[in-house]
Amino acid sequence: MSTNGFDELGFAKIDNQRHERRGFPEAVFCEGKTKEQVAKIIQKMNEGKSNILATRASAETFAAVKELIPEAEYHELARLIVVRKEEITPDPDRVILVMTAGTSDIPVAEEAAVTAELMGHKVERVFDVGVAGIHRLFAQQEKVTSANVLVVAAGMEGALASVVGGLVSKPVIALPTSIGYGASFGGVAALLGMLNSCAAGVSVVNIDNGFGAGRLAGIINAMR
Repeated sequence: MSTNGFDELGFAKIDNQRHERRGFPEAVFCEGKTKEQVAKIIQKMNEGKSNILATRASAETFAAVKELIPEAEYHELARLIVVRKEEITPDPDRVILVMTAGTSDIPVAEEAAVTAELMGHKVERVFDVGVAGIHRLFAQQEKVTSANVLVVAAGMEGALASVVGGLVSKPVIALPTSIGYGASFGGVAALLGMLNSCAAGVSVVNIDNGFGAGRLAGIINAMR
């Protein structure tokens, strides 16, 4: 590993001190990179001791990584590549609950869930409990109220985050998704609805940013 804070690959500079600064290593954003570039980046990162996470990865990109690192895993739904270098025992009493309004929101929610799990947190999932059938949410009330941090993924109008925010005393991370018809504007309607939530204690990440939501949930959950 380099001693100047990053490893130079010509087309990329890998921040090898991020784990020391931030508590979690640099994640590789695969979109816009060739599969060969991603494979070489992960191969270099694999020289270290930290878990490796690559987001927005296609099956073709994973195949290129797998050739160099046989132990790499692919989470197809979440489009994540994971290389496990260390096992972190989660605190069983501090749970992150990842929720979705609809089934179509699950891929983005899974990005958040797997990210938090790789950080060493216990994650539970509750899917398809949107406001169109709000009784489905109330049936999960015990899980909702016992969670330490909640990630709520929703498209359309994004109302679920406000509803959950009004039910709990813990931080709610609203995760807008790009799911919806034309006037949802690719997630902008959900984003604005979440930003305008009247429920206190709701924060919002960018549209489809499951990684950001999972990372923030993990940081909050680790605080003492």
